[in-house]
Amino acid sequence: MALKSLAVAACYYAVGRLGLLGQLVVQGVIVTPVWPPTGVAVACLLVFGVRVWPGIALGSLLVIASLTSPQLGTIITVAGNTAAPLCAYLLLRRVGFRLDVSRLRDGLALVFLGGFGAMLISATAGAVPQVWNGTLDDGEFWSVWLAWWVGDTMGVLLVTPLLLALFLGVVARTPARRWKEAVCLALAALVLVPLAVLSSTSLLFLVFPLLIWAALRFQLAGSMLCALFASVLTTIEANWERGAFLHLSDVEIMVKLQAFNGAAALTALLLSALVIEQRATRRSVQNACKELAELLEHLAAGENPRELADSLAPPGTDVPEKGTPMTGSGTEL
Repeated sequence: MALKSLAVAACYYAVGRLGLLGQLVVQGVIVTPVWPPTGVAVACLLVFGVRVWPGIALGSLLVIASLTSPQLGTIITVAGNTAAPLCAYLLLRRVGFRLDVSRLRDGLALVFLGGFGAMLISATAGAVPQVWNGTLDDGEFWSVWLAWWVGDTMGVLLVTPLLLALFLGVVARTPARRWKEAVCLALAALVLVPLAVLSSTSLLFLVFPLLIWAALRFQLAGSMLCALFASVLTTIEANWERGAFLHLSDVEIMVKLQAFNGAAALTALLLSALVIEQRATRRSVQNACKELAELLEHLAAGENPRELADSLAPPGTDVPEKGTPMTGSGTEL
């Protein structure tokens, strides 16, 4: 387990350094529109269990130490960065979250419990020390807190589902006949996403048909890859104040960027979860119809209904003897 914790710390630090490439400065405090380490932390807890939490704390400390000298407030920030993913993990386990996000309720749980809810802890633990050490005035607290909270939440919504899909081998199980369509989707994304982001006429809405296409045909892995690519490219352009973010103030850039990232993440995650759930329901109905057809074939062939019921009944199910009265709510029928 120690090796797993060290591996988690290394991944957290590496992804954190990559996330800092898209950093923004809000009221003199460094924040990121998407903070991928939170997504890595939640995914690692869901896959490896709660015992890897020291790796999250160590990774967070290393990232902060790479930016500034550790201080007393650093302990609070590290504690918040560790407690928030732990809280997300416990809340998701409590509601029976499935790693394959195969139900709409799993997607909603990841959004509202793992993202919006749990990341309140890390945002508060990150912004409060800035007020204590004098970096922020009281009036500047909420803008920094909001940017911190949204960045951590976007990390969970964009990165965690993608890592879970990769861990479960969803990409490897994609049928070979789908790879041609996947290549077409990738080429379309490489053309439309830069066009939408670089255009000064604000064509960001062009990204959403791609997200819908990816969710309908490739579910979680495809839709989250597409959403993450769009989010990364949009964040880069926002930092350079080009394309759709030309001639905007810092506040307008932050609002527009976070609104786009949030809408893209929610569209990709919830739509793919809904598609997966509907496909699972359809497979269940098809299996039930197949079993019913087999039952009718056996009955038509004149097989003993008693023996047939015994063979089709689930293990441990008692089939009543012939002539035994069936009861319901204590009343003989």
